[in-house]
Amino acid sequence: MARVPHNPGNAMHRRAFLRRLGAGIAGGTALARGAHAADDPLRALIEQTERGETGHSFDAASRTSRIPQGSPPTLSSSTVQNTEQAILQYEGIVGRGGWPHVPPLDRLRLGDRHPSVLQLRRRLALAGDLDAGAGATDIFDSYVDAAVRRFQARHGVTVDGIVRDHIFAMLNVPAPVRLAQLRTNLVRLRSMSGNLGHRFVVCNIPAAQIETIEGGMAVTRHAAVVGKPDRPSPDINSKIVEINFNPFWTVPASIIRRDLIPKMQAEPDYLSKNRIRIFDPRGHELPPALINWYSEEATNYMFKQDPGDLNSLGSIRINFPSKDGVYMHDTPSKNLFGEDFRFHSSGCVRVQNVRELVNWLLIETPPWSRHEIDHAIRSGERRDAKIARPVPLYWVYVTAWAAADGVVQFRDDIYGRDGIGALATATNRG
Repeated sequence: MARVPHNPGNAMHRRAFLRRLGAGIAGGTALARGAHAADDPLRALIEQTERGETGHSFDAASRTSRIPQGSPPTLSSSTVQNTEQAILQYEGIVGRGGWPHVPPLDRLRLGDRHPSVLQLRRRLALAGDLDAGAGATDIFDSYVDAAVRRFQARHGVTVDGIVRDHIFAMLNVPAPVRLAQLRTNLVRLRSMSGNLGHRFVVCNIPAAQIETIEGGMAVTRHAAVVGKPDRPSPDINSKIVEINFNPFWTVPASIIRRDLIPKMQAEPDYLSKNRIRIFDPRGHELPPALINWYSEEATNYMFKQDPGDLNSLGSIRINFPSKDGVYMHDTPSKNLFGEDFRFHSSGCVRVQNVRELVNWLLIETPPWSRHEIDHAIRSGERRDAKIARPVPLYWVYVTAWAAADGVVQFRDDIYGRDGIGALATATNRG
């Protein structure tokens, strides 16, 4: 969920919104019914979102991805049980005929009046985002605004209370499809319900999110940029063993073939502008002009990008054994972390606030204090840090779950692995 831009008007609106939540406006489901404001997990989720604490803010010195102490992770001992309860809830919704289709418009927001608001109210109430007693008018009032924000928070998108095209698309995913997602993901969750370790890292690919877990609680949470649908990030069960500071980037053969050769055909100075050098098998550097860019000759050579601001890996690479040759890394394109749709890579995972993650990974590896990490990055020199105690790493594919807070979450089935077609990828705007 992206962070709502800060201005005094937004701050006043947020305070008013939280007061409404405190009055018990959005407590419609069995999972949320009877909760006081201080106990409302959705309220906590939205508060984290609007403070930029769920990891979707840009990298910036003034921000941190560290989250409130005791925050439950996506994968926890209670995720399976809570997802089973969510399945019962959604079976009830489907058994009663599901929810209505909400006729799409260009936009709906606070203060609007339109017949579609009636269907929107019914849709939000049936899923528990809106109190069933909040009225049945065609006015998009503060109750509907609060409910839309709850819905957005549960679906991992920008929390702003505005219903646009992609929110209409998510609202109109049929209830049986959402139930099928929950059932499919319950099988995945059960397969991951064993002992993952005391201290480990999880990247949930469909959520494009990374969590560091320690003692059963999430310590930091980071937005991620993961693989495109045609270049998916794989499932991973490995251990993080090393950090590279100011790394070179060796361009994989697949990217040379699919990206670099077409780039050179269109922009003959692309390599020099991006400080990418060419080496033959003996390690001799070659000028780009010697290569026929209208053939696959380039795949016979090694392409290395120098460290620096232009480097595709940014200032940090996180290594772990992988048969797919993937890794996690920094990026110069930090604007991507502010997007809802973060599926842009060729299989590797880019990490928002990567220094915070590396600091956590190296906390037991002297002499790598936060000061030493910052100094290594500022120096611009190639340095490596072997992790004293390798940290378990899991890349998982979970599109629907109810975690320890009981809130039912859905994400796009971006790689089409849920077996339910395109309906659950309604927000794919790539």
